[in-house]
Amino acid sequence: MFLTEQLLDTIRQRAATLDKDNAYFTQDLQDLKEAGYLRAFVPKEFGGFGLSLDEMVYEQMALAGAAPATALAINMHQVWIGVARSVYSSGDNSMNFVFEEAVADEVFAFGVSEAGNDLVMFGSNSVATPCDDGGYAFTGTKIFTSNSPGWTRLGTFGAHCAQNGETLNVWGFLERSTPGITIKDDWDTLGMRASQSCTTVLDGAVARPDRIVRKLPSGASSDPFIFGIFAHFEVLLAAVYTGIARRALDVAVETVHKRMSKATGKPYAQDPAIRWRIADAAMELDTVFPLMRMAALDVDAGVDRGDLWFPQLSNVKSKATETALSVVEKAVRVSGGSSYFNRSELSRLYRDVLAGLFHPSDDESVHGAWAQALLGPQD
Repeated sequence: MFLTEQLLDTIRQRAATLDKDNAYFTQDLQDLKEAGYLRAFVPKEFGGFGLSLDEMVYEQMALAGAAPATALAINMHQVWIGVARSVYSSGDNSMNFVFEEAVADEVFAFGVSEAGNDLVMFGSNSVATPCDDGGYAFTGTKIFTSNSPGWTRLGTFGAHCAQNGETLNVWGFLERSTPGITIKDDWDTLGMRASQSCTTVLDGAVARPDRIVRKLPSGASSDPFIFGIFAHFEVLLAAVYTGIARRALDVAVETVHKRMSKATGKPYAQDPAIRWRIADAAMELDTVFPLMRMAALDVDAGVDRGDLWFPQLSNVKSKATETALSVVEKAVRVSGGSSYFNRSELSRLYRDVLAGLFHPSDDESVHGAWAQALLGPQD
């Protein structure tokens, strides 16, 4: 493992206070920088440690087990590195700056999601206006911008109507010091509180020409950039929520060994009903690991799964988040009423795992993608 047990324990000790105070994980971020984690996924030839996606899955699972909100926010940084890796692997050097800046400890964030926009990365309510020098000015409102207090680079996109009438999705990267960026202090949520995924308002914020990385027709695309976003976002998101579920199961196992039954005088770990529920949770969780790891290995190897790639990647995320929710609920059930108190780690894990329901791809879109892949477009 890249992340040491000592570092993970230190991060875990802060998680409850950050959650209670609805505060950003400033010290976690500093410790992760010092450990080299912001460049762990960067290829070695660019000064990184060259971890594979498969290896990053296990790192992010471990980090999520210590502090889910920290892991979720750091995920966004690692996803952009993954996108740059996909683009670089295709022979395109246009995103090499992501590697160089990650090695310099710049923190990358996603400015993609918009309220009421279910097209997500295939269409935008924001506007990208061309500048005379080849850059673009972005105007619009982005929600769920994780790492809001800490990011220094924001990957975003907006729509531009070209002269031929075609709508293009223009993708670029903004520096935090760029004029026209306002970050609202509006993150007060049920869970994932330390991620501080605040609303970001762009008002003519300009990305330089060398930071405009794609101009693509609206809608789905097989471009390595789009595939890179989809693959790394879905797989690493699955890793975070699987890490939460694994931690919840560990806490539940520890708890039922300590809880004593007044009726039998034995620990609850000897109760047949409790044993069945713990086993059921473990069996359920066990089905996610091979699905997630095979996807990561195939992305690393450049395997082409054809038209099924996008539905299968969506399925990895959907299965992981739905399973994680089920596993954490089972862990709460066997751990007794103490887990209902906010001071309980299981209470926090339960609130955090609920956030998995809101990330793309949701359960409905996953079923739609599979139906289209197998049955064709719906009339």
